[in-house]
Amino acid sequence: MTSISTASPLGARDHARAQGGTVVDTMPTVPAAGAPGWPDDVAPADRLHAETVAGGNYTTLALARGTVLDLTDLDGDACAHLVLVNAAQPDERLNVADTVKIQWQAYLGAGSMLLSDRGRVLATVVEDTSGRHDTFCGTSSKVANEARYGDGSPQGGTPAGRELLVLAALKQGLGARDVPPSLSFFQGVRVAADGTTEFTGSAGAGGRVRLRLELPCLVLLANVPHPVDPRPEYTSTPLQVRAWRGAPADLDDPAATAGPEAARAYANTTDYARARGL
Repeated sequence: MTSISTASPLGARDHARAQGGTVVDTMPTVPAAGAPGWPDDVAPADRLHAETVAGGNYTTLALARGTVLDLTDLDGDACAHLVLVNAAQPDERLNVADTVKIQWQAYLGAGSMLLSDRGRVLATVVEDTSGRHDTFCGTSSKVANEARYGDGSPQGGTPAGRELLVLAALKQGLGARDVPPSLSFFQGVRVAADGTTEFTGSAGAGGRVRLRLELPCLVLLANVPHPVDPRPEYTSTPLQVRAWRGAPADLDDPAATAGPEAARAYANTTDYARARGL
């Protein structure tokens, strides 16, 4: 194969154009409707985003109210660190502490609400085949990854989750102070009777979590090893992301009638959305 020199603008242009049509396993698919891995009942016209996020990488999306966000751990060692921001009011963000406190439950699963600090539901977990998630530990930091792997920078070989979430925020016009503690899917942590954290790891390849957005959201997502994963190697495998049009919960939805806390949270969300014309 003849290589193309990039020493001149014309050479750089020819080199760039030569990449057209290149497909790799971990990249967005455009148009999204042409990607594999869609549920059979999602019409092509409703398919909004299709991407596979490599281990040690991130993505960010701006999605409308009612959108379904589907995450799949393809090979069994993905860990999806998630932050949600209200796209209509970016000072409203996921609050993991309230998500746990208001539901009297630290372990996420189908029916769980992902709450902001305003008592509103940013998203609902509508399906979960993994059951291995974490609301306790947050994501990895640059300092911790430097101590553990020798590097935590976003451009290095072992990037930290916090650094990648900040990059995702910057792409949405936000900054580091706009990134709250995250929750994570597909690598489990439980609290033992003595108060220590127990890493339970993955449920295996193919685990899926499906979220329904109850407000328009900026989605910040980093796929990096869990910070208490005891394995010495930086172990992170691809995460499949699909998003399609749907409808938010109404006040008769089973999630909204699960208890008084849920009823109030969904009512808060519905009233807010109506007032904002969302």
